[in-house]
Formats: sequence, structure tokens, C-alpha cells
Amino acid sequence: MTDKQAVRERVWDALEDAGEARFPFPPHGRIPNFAGAKVAAERLADTEVWADAEVVKANPDAPQLPVRRRALHDGKTVYMAVPRLREEKCFLELDPAEIPPDERDRAPALSNVDDYATQVGPDALPDVDLVVSGSVAVTEDGARIGKGEGFSDLEFAVLRELGAVHESTPVATTVHELQVVDEAEAPAPDAHDVPMALVVTPGRTVETETPYEKPRGVDWDALSDEQIDAMPVLQRLRE
Repeated sequence: MTDKQAVRERVWDALEDAGEARFPFPPHGRIPNFAGAKVAAERLADTEVWADAEVVKANPDAPQLPVRRRALHDGKTVYMAVPRLREEKCFLELDPAEIPPDERDRAPALSNVDDYATQVGPDALPDVDLVVSGSVAVTEDGARIGKGEGFSDLEFAVLRELGAVHESTPVATTVHELQVVDEAEAPAPDAHDVPMALVVTPGRTVETETPYEKPRGVDWDALSDEQIDAMPVLQRLRE
């Protein structure tokens, strides 16, 4: 078993060496974009949890752009977090009813989202039916490794504190097959890590039946006072 950073470096190198990484380059230090991201999004859209979802909370990274686009085209409301939860209104709402069909590919791109989204406070979020997270690496039993900053897990924890997500809320990730690592090669998740119910690659869909529990809320012991002070929603929740 290795530490998370060693797994990240190995996956980033593998994507780059195999020519499977896609813009932005390099894949290192980020949620890596990959060849076949659109195919993985289409595969996710074939699942029952996707069909049942009306509200999707998705990460803003490049490999999940096809997921966000597909959600809007399918009439689903999409929520994205403001980077680093640094504002009082810390979520961006993309309502497909407010976006012309021929602009739904453009709207959820990070460079364009401000032109289409309504910035809302956390209390404005309805129940979220599906969470889509980007990953650097993931195991078939649902243990996810992100890029190391912890914001994806923290966003889920905030939504859990607010009652917008629950233990039963499905969480999915779309990744390249090279990002799926053996369970023996990855460290066990920390208490604040959010496990994946679905791991979707361009070639297959894995229902993980994960043994790991979702965090029940914010892990305050894992946060410094400086981090909390930088995020208004955390200040409010702590109070």
C-alpha cells in the first residue's frame, strides 16, 4: 500500500506516457482530462441513477464538462461550487429552462459559466439527486483519490450539514481506465473522504457496492481556523 500522493503521481504519469491525457496539460496537479471523457459521460447517462436525477451537483473540472453538458441537454438542473467556497453565495445554479438549447454546450464550461449561472447561497439548493465528482484515481470498491486539496469532499460535507445530500445520495465519477487502481495499491479512505457508488470509464460501468460510509458532515478537526475563516459557509455552520 502506498500513500495518496504516490498513487496520484503514478496515474498522472501513466495518462501522460500513454498519450491518453487531454487539455489542459500537463495532467499533473489537477483532476486530469482524458481521452474518452465524452464516452464516459454518455455511459453514465445510461444508468438508472442518472435517469432518476433531476438535480445534479457536479465538479467544475474539464473531464466532467461532458457530464455537465449532458445534464443540461437532459433537462437537469446543475449546481457547481464557487471555487474554494470563498463567497457567501457559494454555488452556481445552471437552470436548463433559462439556457437556450443551442447554448447548453457552452454554458457549463468554467470559462463561460458566469454568463449563464445564477449565484446562490447554500440554503437555495434543493435536494441533490446525484453528485458527480472528478477523480485522480479510484478503486473498484469506491475509494476515491482527488488532487489533494479536499474541496470535493468538503463540498459534500457542507451539503450534508445542510440536508441537501444524504447517506443514500449516489455519488459517481467518470475516469479513464488508467485511473482505476487496485485496492491493494491505494490507502484506505480517510473519514472525510466521499466514496463512489459508480465508477464509469469509457468502456465499463462499475457499481462499487462500496463498504465505506459517506461523511455525516464537516470534519472540523481536519480544518484550520484560517481555512474556516476563508469560507463564509463554514463560518456560519460552525456558529
